[in-house]
Amino acid sequence: MASSEHIQSHPVALHSYAANDVVEILRQQGWLTTDPTPEQTAWCERAAALLGQFAVDAEGLAELLRLVFEYAAGEILKRVDAHAVLARQAARDVIRHLALLLLDPAPLTSDRFKEVITSLKESLDLRGRDLFHPVRLALAGRAGEGELDRVILLLDDAAALPFSLKVKSTRTRIIEFCSALD
Repeated sequence: MASSEHIQSHPVALHSYAANDVVEILRQQGWLTTDPTPEQTAWCERAAALLGQFAVDAEGLAELLRLVFEYAAGEILKRVDAHAVLARQAARDVIRHLALLLLDPAPLTSDRFKEVITSLKESLDLRGRDLFHPVRLALAGRAGEGELDRVILLLDDAAALPFSLKVKSTRTRIIEFCSALD
C-alpha cells in the first residue's frame, strides 16, 4: 500500500515529470527491459501528465505506477481496507454493475469511463465514495481519491503495449476481482 507522504490526494504540482522519468521508474522496477518503443514513450508521457501532479517525489510516482503494473485481486481482497469498502451499502452492486459494463472489450478511454460512471450513478443512485471507492478498489486495487481514476485511465493502453510484465486490462481486472470476490 502506498504511503501518504509520497502520494497526494489533491494535485499540487511540486515536481514536473516527463516521459523519461516514467521510463526510468519502469526500468528500475523491471517493467521495461528494452529501449521504449514510440508507443511506450507516448504512454509514459501520458502517465507523467496524469499521475505526476499527485506524486510528491519519484517514489510517489513509482507507487502510482505500481498500481498499473501489479494487480492481484486475491491479495487485494485480503486487506482490511478492501473489506471496509465492500462492507458499505451497495458496494457489491457497484462491482456487479461495473463488471457488466466492462464486459465489452472496448478500451476504457476517458469518455467511456465517464459513460460508465454516469451509468452507475443513474442505475444505482449513488454518489461520492459509495460509488467511486468500489470502482477504484476493483480496477486500481485500492480505494482512494481521484489519482486512482487516472491510474484506471492508463490501464487499457498499457495492457496493449509490450512491457516486460503484462498489464491487466480493466476487463481482465474486473473479471479477476469478481472471481476472487465469490
